[in-house]
Amino acid sequence: MIRLIAALILAATPVAAIELSLPVGARTLSERVIPLDDYAMPVGDYRDGILPTETFTGEVARRTWRINSSDLTTLQVLEPIRTQLEQAGYEVLYACKDIECGGFDFRFRTEITPAPDMYVDIRNFRYVAAQKTNGEALSVLVSKSRASAYIQIIEVSPDEVEEVPTEPVAEIEPTPEAGQPRQTVNQFERDGHIVLRDLEFETGAVALGPGPYDSLVNLAAYLTENPGVRIALVGHTDSVGGLAGNIDLSRRRAQAVRDRLIEAYDIDPGRLEADGVGYLAPAASNLDPQGREDNRRVEAVLLSLE
Repeated sequence: MIRLIAALILAATPVAAIELSLPVGARTLSERVIPLDDYAMPVGDYRDGILPTETFTGEVARRTWRINSSDLTTLQVLEPIRTQLEQAGYEVLYACKDIECGGFDFRFRTEITPAPDMYVDIRNFRYVAAQKTNGEALSVLVSKSRASAYIQIIEVSPDEVEEVPTEPVAEIEPTPEAGQPRQTVNQFERDGHIVLRDLEFETGAVALGPGPYDSLVNLAAYLTENPGVRIALVGHTDSVGGLAGNIDLSRRRAQAVRDRLIEAYDIDPGRLEADGVGYLAPAASNLDPQGREDNRRVEAVLLSLE
């Protein structure tokens, strides 16, 4: 039997919000409450390039927790929370587990709090979306690293809407601090993957050019500053030629990037995987030259963050 802490309040607002108990040792990592916002909550499997969502508007509370324990499975963490939701009058709209949800595609099309405040293993996570008749909605995402479990709860309270200023505010691109890998930090932790766009390979060849490449400098700096991070380097090609040959080419190019990170930047080989998928995951159409060029790429995928 999982011991639960008593009444961990999920929303400190005048209107009554659901109170849930989380497993012993759950430590708050982040909390962000916006008085008026939209939340596109996934309500179905990712299939044929589409992730079904339902948008809820109101006060949106986004919170994450970490449990420093390797003993609990994702089901052991999630099931008591789901039971409490049903007892509180929530109807479960959708529930799924990693590959059943859509795996990689589901995870990267779902709103996730950036690392290190949330971690999602695309091979080990569970998700539940629920709604009450009064319009309140809530999603729970649970995942595990080797040593910890992570919980993300996003809650929408439509009755908590407040007027906010509508005067437009110009967005200003911040100036990067010297030596800070801004692109890697902003995109890698937000999206879970990043394209290493400036790498140069000869046509049909696997040898990586001499560089240096800003994308690798930034990535190496990020890995050095975050020794618990593990990544996968994934090669991609255009559709010219056969599948087997393109998969082999893309895998060898990814391996070349891995070798460069190890040899030039002293990154631990155990933190780096390398593989290729050929032309099976295009970023653009292969029917025009620009699209084919965009498809010839190597991506870094965030696997874990301890």
